[in-house]
Amino acid sequence: MAEDGPIAPRYPVTELPGAGYRQRTRQNVVDSDGTLVVYFGELAGGTRETVRFCERFQKPALIVNGEAVNPAQVAAQAADFVKARAIAVLNVAGARESTRPGARAFAESAVRDLLVVLRARG
Repeated sequence: MAEDGPIAPRYPVTELPGAGYRQRTRQNVVDSDGTLVVYFGELAGGTRETVRFCERFQKPALIVNGEAVNPAQVAAQAADFVKARAIAVLNVAGARESTRPGARAFAESAVRDLLVVLRARG
């Protein structure tokens, strides 16, 4: 379940029965090779919790302030991060759309750009 409803079946995810957002956040960190965190202004709520889980489980994290960079810059930084850490499964986390209007579009653009950069680099 995402903030805006059920996650589409096309995404290869496994539901955590009876789990809430905190457990899902923890599991996403544990199950990934690294996490891209995009926040806006200050780390808060579940975004801050994601960073704490990365620290707790010693998982690499790239933490980027979306107020200081544009999606293409995030993509370039993330591509370097993915390559340097040999990340096969990247967790992407950040502010909820309900608390930060525009966060979803920003993240989608950054991830789309990231995929383009990674494909270009081979």
